[in-house]
Amino acid sequence: MVVDFRLDASLKAYPPAAAPCLASEIGGQGWNVLAGDLPLPLAVLRRSALVHNLAWMQRYASARGVVLAPHGKTTMSPELCAMQLAAGAWGLSFANVWQAQLGVAAGAARILIANQVLQQADLDALDALLADHAELRVYFLVDSLPQLACIEDWARRRACARVFDVLLELGIPGQRTGCRTHEQALALARAVAASAAVRLCGIECYEGLLASGDSAHDAQAVTELVRRALALTRAVDAEDLWAAGEAQILLSAGGSAVFDLVLPLLRAQGLSRPVTGVLRSGCYLTHDHGNYQRFVHLLAEREGLRDSLQPALTVWALVQSVPEPGLALLNAGRRDLSFDMGLPRPVRWAASATRVARLAPEGWKISALNDQHAYLRFPAEAAAPAVGDRVELGISHPCTTFDKWRWMALVEDDGAVSGAIHTCF
Repeated sequence: MVVDFRLDASLKAYPPAAAPCLASEIGGQGWNVLAGDLPLPLAVLRRSALVHNLAWMQRYASARGVVLAPHGKTTMSPELCAMQLAAGAWGLSFANVWQAQLGVAAGAARILIANQVLQQADLDALDALLADHAELRVYFLVDSLPQLACIEDWARRRACARVFDVLLELGIPGQRTGCRTHEQALALARAVAASAAVRLCGIECYEGLLASGDSAHDAQAVTELVRRALALTRAVDAEDLWAAGEAQILLSAGGSAVFDLVLPLLRAQGLSRPVTGVLRSGCYLTHDHGNYQRFVHLLAEREGLRDSLQPALTVWALVQSVPEPGLALLNAGRRDLSFDMGLPRPVRWAASATRVARLAPEGWKISALNDQHAYLRFPAEAAAPAVGDRVELGISHPCTTFDKWRWMALVEDDGAVSGAIHTCF
């Protein structure tokens, strides 16, 4: 259950002179981003875009006969995870056992740890989590006989009868985790089926590392991975290596870039048991102004969609210096903004002492970031920012902006602060 949390001046971007308040009370403060009520930089989430994205993605999955287990590592926010569950998500995905605890607190009954679990401390923690929550189902990935040996060794040393639910991961040569060949994967499936420590509940893969932004390339590359995963699924099914007593087969894939291309795997037919296709996209909730905006635009073209996701996450920054023609320095930098998949982009600006935000002029561009500064370049013919103006920065790759903030303001379209979320990185 998500609980209220306290906001105070120990948090970046909370008004230093303001009294502490609970997140549930912040909407009553009358604060507005454009009124100067909160110090900048300030990360904000536009509520209307969040609502739109939650409904859009749920409709997308439901119409295609798959379920959502959005990746909670994107935000690590109990409030946002709870919103996804309330919108209809089947469960939540995480990268490790420590993160999975947040999903349980947010109310998830099903959790998929899209990673290998094998170290003693993690297995201890997962065993305890399952013991404390009798109705909870947690699935994690296996991709090697040595990993399976670690799990079995833990069970022997602990004299523990726990049987963990696992998905077999099929990987891509030269890329991340996962079995490299069909033969390796099928041998592992047989070993899992013979083990007293784990139960094979399905097959998993991750296609995101194949995405290039070229639809023809991406369709071909992901289709080949899907073909391999389907062949493995059918081979495992033919030998009846699935967990005894399980009524379904879980098939899971799906990052936030080309998730349409894995649907043929998630909707596999002709197997001995019904399939539940689990899509793990995470960045759809806030979307972005860069990396995923580009990929989802291509997805919409492939699928003929008339509407799409909306960017919800931005960071407002202050123009603190205009030291020379064509250059302004903003007071937000690498400590505040993601930069691993592209620099932030100016999307709107508001002159000092006004509450009117306008589209950023053509030609405004962030060229570099320091720890606490962004370099805003602008051509001579464009409107020039002035000291004291505010610039709203759209980010690329929301995951690595969320982990720079312990809280974010929920704002209405007019800039009014109506709520708050917190993160647990």
